[in-house]
Amino acid sequence: MEAIITCENLVKIYKVADLEVVALQGLDLIVQRGEMLGIVGASGSGKSTLLNILGGLDRPSAGRVTVDGSDLLKLSNKALDSYRRTRVGFLWQQTARNLIPYLTAMENVQLPMTVAGMRNKEKASWAKELLDAVSLYDRRNHHLTQLSGGEQQRIGIAVALANKPTLLLGDEPTGEVDTAAAQAVLGIFHRLRDQMDLTILIVTHDPRVAGQVDRVVAIRDGKTSTETIRQVSDLEHAMVGDRPPEGAECPTPSVTYHEYIVLDSAGRLQIPREYLDQYAIGDRVQLEPTDGGLLIQPIGCSGRSTDDSLLSVEAQVRRLFHDEPPKPRKSWLTRLRGRTR
Repeated sequence: MEAIITCENLVKIYKVADLEVVALQGLDLIVQRGEMLGIVGASGSGKSTLLNILGGLDRPSAGRVTVDGSDLLKLSNKALDSYRRTRVGFLWQQTARNLIPYLTAMENVQLPMTVAGMRNKEKASWAKELLDAVSLYDRRNHHLTQLSGGEQQRIGIAVALANKPTLLLGDEPTGEVDTAAAQAVLGIFHRLRDQMDLTILIVTHDPRVAGQVDRVVAIRDGKTSTETIRQVSDLEHAMVGDRPPEGAECPTPSVTYHEYIVLDSAGRLQIPREYLDQYAIGDRVQLEPTDGGLLIQPIGCSGRSTDDSLLSVEAQVRRLFHDEPPKPRKSWLTRLRGRTR
């Protein structure tokens, strides 16, 4: 597959008064064309910063970011303006950022087209097609106060696609709507992704989104930490483009998720906090090559001796690969007493 987004060692530093805040510190990311990607992470991890850079709203401090063949770090201000107007669509959590309240739904959708210089006939045709796509053409003359929150967000999707972008960026797009509206928004994303050849990135805390995208990338401390890939069964793959007869029962697809820890270009990885706590891993580890891979062993952990820390890892390895009960390790004092007897 072709990569539409490539981020290499991406760094973003903000200056606040006399302080420097590092929002991204060496982030690496590749997104394939046509992919629907979820981005998760704690507040302050760098999710929104990454989205702003990919959308051309901010520039990175260092590194390389390429979107659809354009190096965003090297674009002039004028070229960056053109990139935002013609190749990127934005959908925000707050509908006030997506829509203008005193305009009707149709007028909101047509506004970006007017800015882009579209002719009236083309605007009317494209706006109708977009409102049909989100199933709201019958409410085209309604103002925002006459629309529900879910309907407003669906109008926001139509506005985001008014400039016919190749990349759609969503910042918590389901964060302020109920479950039914969120499912409707996600369903529209899937349908339009296929119809319009879109690549979609969604920053979210919503588990409903994480379960319906192709891949979820977790960002921690300004770096990609883990990724979870959604895999469907061969049955679902076989049914793509081959719909069952009308009235026939459609079998439920089998979906599995596989989580991987991501290594950056320098070979560094971020071990999830629960594993660090479970195995008492401190600020240093020892690597030991094994037949099955690479064993990470904690050393010098606070509150536990090195022997105890190694024992916990060895016990886990025995249970996992040999299903043998762990044997207690004799202390140096016990071994010394055995020799003197």
